[in-house]
Amino acid sequence: MCVTFFVLSIVSVIVFRWVPVPITPLMVIRNIEQIGDGKGLVMEHDWVSLEEISPKLQLAVVCSEDQNYLKHFGVDWGAIQKAMKENEKGKRVRGGSTITQQTAKNVFLWQGRSYLRKGLELWFTLLIEVFWSKERIMEVYLNSIEMGNGIYGAEAASQHWFHKSAKKLTKDEAAAIAAILPNPIRYKANPASSYISQRKAWIKQQMNFWGNTLDYDKYKDDDEPEKIKQKK
Repeated sequence: MCVTFFVLSIVSVIVFRWVPVPITPLMVIRNIEQIGDGKGLVMEHDWVSLEEISPKLQLAVVCSEDQNYLKHFGVDWGAIQKAMKENEKGKRVRGGSTITQQTAKNVFLWQGRSYLRKGLELWFTLLIEVFWSKERIMEVYLNSIEMGNGIYGAEAASQHWFHKSAKKLTKDEAAAIAAILPNPIRYKANPASSYISQRKAWIKQQMNFWGNTLDYDKYKDDDEPEKIKQKK
């Protein structure tokens, strides 16, 4: 059984290195919840290549969710330690999951906080970092993540919130979508509440610190840019 899982997990990660992810466990769960609540099924999901997603949105989600994305190998131990300290102090519960970990959870696993799921998440995170490039991880992440009620992926979110393709998102619009990711069911990218407007302003500030560019090729592992030191 363990050998079968080991082999299938590796094969599935290798396959999705090139093949678009048609549906995720979260999409299925949300549809079941909608049926259980007696609501009509809502699922908008349009897969597009990374080239069809604005670089502004790619940078915005890095600034919002995982500023060490190009530096770590799937797990940001510093972010986890910081999250644990803040949670121990009784502050708003903060997660330490990276974009790679979120991708592993969204594509291969279910939602939850059990030790089993977390262990599997780490396993798939390792496999993804081994077999996928950072560009591919970003592509799958931005095509699979929940970005509204029944809205999945950058293209569907762009059309839903701003009535345009993901490729044409402005900096302000990209920041607005990134701002709702902590709770895309509760928050709206447009019109933005005062809280989302504040988050959006912070994300745009971080994007400025990054020089408004996410460079997959030239980022140096031995440098810790000043932008990463900015506090939220």
